[in-house]
Amino acid sequence: MSIYDIVVKTITGEEQTLEPYKGKVMLIVNTATGCGFAPQFGGLQKLHDDYKDQGFAVLGFPCSQFGNQEPGTDSEVAQSCQLNFGVSFPLFSKINVNGKDAHPLFKLLTNEARGVLGSKSIKWNFTKFLVDREGNVVKRFGSTDEPAQIESHVKELLAYKVNA
Repeated sequence: MSIYDIVVKTITGEEQTLEPYKGKVMLIVNTATGCGFAPQFGGLQKLHDDYKDQGFAVLGFPCSQFGNQEPGTDSEVAQSCQLNFGVSFPLFSKINVNGKDAHPLFKLLTNEARGVLGSKSIKWNFTKFLVDREGNVVKRFGSTDEPAQIESHVKELLAYKVNA
């Protein structure tokens, strides 16, 4: 199964696949508005704004598996992200990223890009996965990796064009 075949639910409840992002570089992030790393929303938004016209998208997937730091409804999450952090990049419905109920997208991401010591599990909020224009999971970044530290990797992937 391709990453583009996986069904996700938008923050407003519509089901879709990731097909609209085919040919784009994606940074897929598990987020939580109540997390100490939530200020990274600003850096993620800056990356999105700076490179969206070059074929880049940040995709946020709220998750409350770590310290219940995303307890609100999807509507409350969307409002908080917009009002408190100025987020306009695509957000999706709350999901689980670990365990038997982990969303298929995160099962694929964690299988393709392992963490420290080969671990599949996500350790905390704001784990980031960089996906190239062809849907390959290229790199995994931890919670403490700031969006600005990822920018050079994004620019490198954007430099490569998919053969049509």
